[in-house]
Amino acid sequence: MKLLSTHSIFDVIMGKKAQFGSKIGLVAATVGSAVGLGNVWRFPAEAQANGGAAFLVVYIACVFLLGVPVMVSEFALGRAGRSDAVGAFKNLGASKPWWGVGALAVCASYMILCFYMVVAGWTIEYLWASLTGALYEIDASASMESSFTGKMQDMIGGSYRPLVATYITILINICVLAVGVQKGIERLSNVLMPVLFLVLLVMCGVSMSLDKAAEGLAYFLNPDFSKITPSVVLNALGQAFFSLSLGMGILITYSSYFPNSTKLTKTAVTVSLLDLLVAMMMGIIIFPAITSFGLQDANLEGTTLVFVTLPEVFNMMPWTRLWSTLFFLLLTVAAITSTISIAEVTVAFVSDRFRTSRIKACLITLMPLFVFSTVCSLSLGVWSGFRIADMNIFNLLDTVATNIILPVVSIGVCVYLGWVAPKNILQDEISNYGKAGRHPGYLIRIIIRYIAPALISLVLISYFLNV
Repeated sequence: MKLLSTHSIFDVIMGKKAQFGSKIGLVAATVGSAVGLGNVWRFPAEAQANGGAAFLVVYIACVFLLGVPVMVSEFALGRAGRSDAVGAFKNLGASKPWWGVGALAVCASYMILCFYMVVAGWTIEYLWASLTGALYEIDASASMESSFTGKMQDMIGGSYRPLVATYITILINICVLAVGVQKGIERLSNVLMPVLFLVLLVMCGVSMSLDKAAEGLAYFLNPDFSKITPSVVLNALGQAFFSLSLGMGILITYSSYFPNSTKLTKTAVTVSLLDLLVAMMMGIIIFPAITSFGLQDANLEGTTLVFVTLPEVFNMMPWTRLWSTLFFLLLTVAAITSTISIAEVTVAFVSDRFRTSRIKACLITLMPLFVFSTVCSLSLGVWSGFRIADMNIFNLLDTVATNIILPVVSIGVCVYLGWVAPKNILQDEISNYGKAGRHPGYLIRIIIRYIAPALISLVLISYFLNV
């Protein structure tokens, strides 16, 4: 008698689980979930602050030492459990403390979603302002930096325009997610991911054609290993962790839609490589550009890089509106695909746990964001005076979710699969029940049991030490 695999049993008991329709769609959707604003504006800032190419070398090592094994573990948990981030643990027989790890992931993803909708709205707003030319209607009597800083304050800290853009983002998410996995998430990813990489290639070509491109590339690609310090290593670990969307429940949720034939290790390596490629291409875009226009000492951190420094660069280039529009199109694509994948964590949870229709689950998940995201947006403007632990609501949610809960969730997943869950689950999923041929299952298990929890703990501890 032929025995059913774990996920086959769940498919029989719970009905046919939604799945991605193709390998390309599966990879595109998963890459879209990983590629986000962390690649676009956090990576260049981290590279600038940590020695450029030296940081890049360490970051690449961290992606494959930490990112791939942890990604494989989340894939294995999701596909074996064939459910949302909570249900995956429950379906594998995990007790309450362990499926609580999944509940934490759902909570963290929803907290992130509250402010990420706002950030995605900013990218839409800047895309429109670039397209119409309004972004570059600046006061000739003021410096470019002060002019773009003022525009950023108006467009981000305002009480009307940011809210409209946020609501547009929420509506886009409702429309895509309500359609389903194949017709919504996968179909959109199949369109937007090629667009993202095409725009990246065009922007790389433009940046490398600038006068001092070689100097910027040398800083980014020619490593000085003497600059590698414990601080650089920790920052690279943190960047690798956050850029791959580990601990959010996204990878667990998406892998529950993987067909049984999907090779988890190969998929994790592919997604990590493409995510790394996006980060490197952003470096190739930004460092030659800022060097060519004498802005290499400018602040490249977060919003300042994207909404002040880069508009300054575009304003000094021919065809300003074209390059600005392309860049903010790139940013919008990255932001929208990220919001959709983050929202899917809660949509899947509501749908699976409460046995609701997908449309109802989408409305339950996303309609409250019209309130929660409004609060986050206004906390940067008229409500900025209201603070908790000396942080506004936007920054508080960001700090608690990304710096505390996500590392805790990833440690929990590693400990559960490495020490608590039946040994065969990880082995069977990695090997596709012996059909995948040679596989690094033993090495991945060692990393998940010992190395990954230790490294993620260092990321968590470093945050508290730097507070």
